Amino acid sequence: MIAIGSKPVINVVACALLDADQRILLAKRPAGKPMAGLWEFPGGKIEPGETPEQAIVRELREELGVEPCERCLHPFAFVSHPYETFHIVMPLFVCRTWDGFPHPREGQELAWVKKDKLRNYSMPAADMPLAAELRDRL
Repeated sequence: MIAIGSKPVINVVACALLDADQRILLAKRPAGKPMAGLWEFPGGKIEPGETPEQAIVRELREELGVEPCERCLHPFAFVSHPYETFHIVMPLFVCRTWDGFPHPREGQELAWVKKDKLRNYSMPAADMPLAAELRDRL
C-alpha cells in the first residue's frame, strides 16, 4: 500500500449502473460499516493483482448479484480525495448492460435515482464530485 505522508492510499473502484430509464443505482452503506447511512455508487477495494475492471465485476457480483461484462464498463471519471485517516483514489465506470437483477446481498438498501435527484442523497465526500459529473455529462 502506498502512503501520502502518514495516510495510506486506498485504491477502490465504483460503478454507475444505468437502467433503461436512465436511472442510476445507489447503495446505502449499512449500519456497522464506516460512513453508515450514506449513499454511494456500488464498488469496493481493488485487490492485489486485479485490474479496476476485474475488481468492479467482482464487487458487483458480490454486492448485487449481477454480472457485468468487462467490455460493457466505460471509464467515466475518477476522484482523489483525502479523508482524515486515509486517501482514496476511485475510478468510476458507467455500465448500461449486465446480467441479472440487482438485489442487496450485504445488508445495504438500494435506490434507482434520476441524475437530477442525486443531490437529494447524502454521500461520502469522495462520491459527491462523481455524482456532479454524472449530472453534468450524462
